[in-house]
Amino acid sequence: MQTHTVKRNVPEKSHVQLGRGGRHGKTSGRGGKGQTARAGNKRRPQMRDEIKKIPKLRGYKFASIQKDFYPINLTALENAFNAGETVTLEALREKKVVRVKGGNNPRVKILATGSLTKKLSIKGCTYSEAAKAAIEKVGGTIEA
Repeated sequence: MQTHTVKRNVPEKSHVQLGRGGRHGKTSGRGGKGQTARAGNKRRPQMRDEIKKIPKLRGYKFASIQKDFYPINLTALENAFNAGETVTLEALREKKVVRVKGGNNPRVKILATGSLTKKLSIKGCTYSEAAKAAIEKVGGTIEA
C-alpha cells in the first residue's frame, strides 16, 4: 500500500455547483432580481413585527381564558330535568347539559329561548330577566 492509493472510509461530500447550466442555471436557484437575489438576503418574518407591537399583558397567552357565559336555553332545561328538581352547576354537569373545559365549572347563564312547562328550582346560575319571568310564571323559584 502506498500513500497515493489510500482512500477514506466515507467519501467527502461534494458541493453542488451553481450557475453552470443544467438544473441550476441562470439565477442558480436564487429567484429573480432585486433584494431576494443578493447575498445575505435574510428578511425578518412579518409576524414577529406584528407581535412586537402588542403589549405583553395583552398578548396571545390570555386569549384562551374563558370570559363569557355558557348559554343554556329553557328548552334544554325542559328536556333534561323532571318537575320539582333543583338545577345547579353539578346537576347540569351530571345531565351533560354543560361541557367542562379544563376541569373548571363554566359560568352558566339561562336564556329564555324555548318554553318551560315544569316547576324547577334554580340555584347558583345567572339568568336573563325574560328567563326569570318564564320560570316564575310556571311556579319555579330562583336563588342567586
